[in-house]
Amino acid sequence: MIEKMKFLSITGPKADIDRVVDQYLSKYEIHLENALASLQSVQSLTPYIQVNPYRDTLNKAEELVSLLQDTGTEPASVSLKEAAELVEELDQKLARFNEQRKGLEEQRQKVVDQLEAIKPFQGLSFELEAILDFKFIKFRFGRIPREYYSKFENYIYSNFDTLFCKCLSDDEYIWGVYFCPKSEAIKIDAIYASMHFERIYISEEFHGSPEQIYHDLMEELDQVNRDLEENKIKAQEPLTACAVRLLGARDRLASHSQNFDVRRLAACTKEKREVFYILCGWMTQKDASAFQKEIEADESIYCFIEEGVDHHESEPPVKLKNPRLFKPFEMYVKMYGLPSYNEMDPTIFVGLTYSLIFGAMFGDVGQGLLLLIGGALLYHFKKITLAAIISLAGIFSTFFGFMFGSVFGFEDLIPAVWLKPVEAMTMVPGLGNMNTVFVVAIVFGMFLILTTMVLHVINAVRAHDIENILFDQNALCGLVFYGSLVAVALLFLTGHKLPAAVVLGVMFGIPLILIMLKEPLTHLVEKKSPVIEGGKVMFFVQSFFELFEVMLSYLSNTLSFVRIGAFAVSHAAMMEVVLMLGGAAEGGSINWIVIVLGNLFVCAMEGLIVGIQVLRLEYYEMFSRFYRGSGREFKPFLKKKAEKN
Repeated sequence: MIEKMKFLSITGPKADIDRVVDQYLSKYEIHLENALASLQSVQSLTPYIQVNPYRDTLNKAEELVSLLQDTGTEPASVSLKEAAELVEELDQKLARFNEQRKGLEEQRQKVVDQLEAIKPFQGLSFELEAILDFKFIKFRFGRIPREYYSKFENYIYSNFDTLFCKCLSDDEYIWGVYFCPKSEAIKIDAIYASMHFERIYISEEFHGSPEQIYHDLMEELDQVNRDLEENKIKAQEPLTACAVRLLGARDRLASHSQNFDVRRLAACTKEKREVFYILCGWMTQKDASAFQKEIEADESIYCFIEEGVDHHESEPPVKLKNPRLFKPFEMYVKMYGLPSYNEMDPTIFVGLTYSLIFGAMFGDVGQGLLLLIGGALLYHFKKITLAAIISLAGIFSTFFGFMFGSVFGFEDLIPAVWLKPVEAMTMVPGLGNMNTVFVVAIVFGMFLILTTMVLHVINAVRAHDIENILFDQNALCGLVFYGSLVAVALLFLTGHKLPAAVVLGVMFGIPLILIMLKEPLTHLVEKKSPVIEGGKVMFFVQSFFELFEVMLSYLSNTLSFVRIGAFAVSHAAMMEVVLMLGGAAEGGSINWIVIVLGNLFVCAMEGLIVGIQVLRLEYYEMFSRFYRGSGREFKPFLKKKAEKN
């Protein structure tokens, strides 16, 4: 259901706002509205502009908490002053470690870059400082793309005064170093550049062979990593020692910062010489009554509660409250859209219909128990909402498993309480033998469609919408037409006599005519003019085709429920295949591995498909008839400090 809301206007001296928020409002959930927008008719309102003094300190506290290795401890209770002093003290202590870590990280990056540069040249046997002293010879370290290296060898290498010492190679590049006379360095460099030679700069600080240099750099890298780890351990010591107090400081600062941010939605007004704040927002009826009772003795705060919300400028936010059993199904409702404040909450309806249809489409005692137990365990340990839905659906799967006499696909272990989906047939007059499950699915679908029409009328009454109460395809006219259709169909299926042609004409004809003329009839009832907008001929042509579309929607929506029976039959058929593959169908030796894996596969794959198909029925065949889902969520601005007794 949807909790009843009250709109509150809270005011008091401007300097008293922090006390009011911390002492009173932090105990309740309140959905704050922008006071300037909500009180447009009030003159001389100004925004409450003030910089949050806690934000910077809170950011530091959040950063310090993120460095804690273990945050599973309960935070200690600290005052605001203690919180600020602790954060500042720890920030100063860590500043030295941060500076040291920054230097180490820069050093580490430098070593890594040097390693990457020298690594391809480890195959060179000479020492680097030896070639640095060449007076008449130039050298260049680098790499050539493999596709150009063959051209280099064939056409250039033998024609110019240069020596290329090949080192590492892979699928893309050839690494090496080339030498050339100093007098021809410019020309040779240009030739290598034309071969896409990419120069790699080796530091002149290196001494020894490339292999020795690489080994020394690796040792240096290991030392830097050890220093970084030591820095991390030492930086943790002051944080660990104050972990409990730090968490408490973070929470205290977060609370005060959030409370202070209430000012963003507040307004100020001046009365004589004193400035007052104004806060506006929504509370549940229960919280609003408790809040007003609590502040009765406080002369520095005044609260005005509006009794009616129907004519308020902004629609009340929606807060759902459902029994624990059906609360997980709020997820499906929110996926479609929250109900508006005056709409019915469809959560319980969704919970019942979804679970029932899922069970009928996936009826098996063993697999149902797996869904029940597995979903319950996942929800208990992981708090996965979908797992709770699966668990409840598993109850109905188990129930229909008994009705169908199926246990992990075996249909000879227990007798079917009702029928076997594949075998049961029903004689339908004029149509012959049809699968009983299909017939029951269509009848059940008709019942659900009628139910959604009733819900549509209830929602329309709440919204005072004449058209959707009387003349819409889902209103009373549609209910009478489709109800008559269902009644005639049931009489026909059960072999009873049908009403006379005149009665049938009245039952079907009058509601259809009223549906076709819904717009002018609504205008007449509401005393609006003109009764018919545009040309009459065009209106009747358009209305005729709309009526035809309405008839098709009744038919398509009804036939959509055939999928319930189709999946019930297909599930039984799939399990027959599993049993056949496992050797159970022939009465011989059973391959239990195949049986177990087959059940797991069917449980996972078909369970997912059935879950999606049921959700489709909920959204397209049921929600589309009565539910808009245009509400806005109730979002408490303040974190509740303490539960009310």
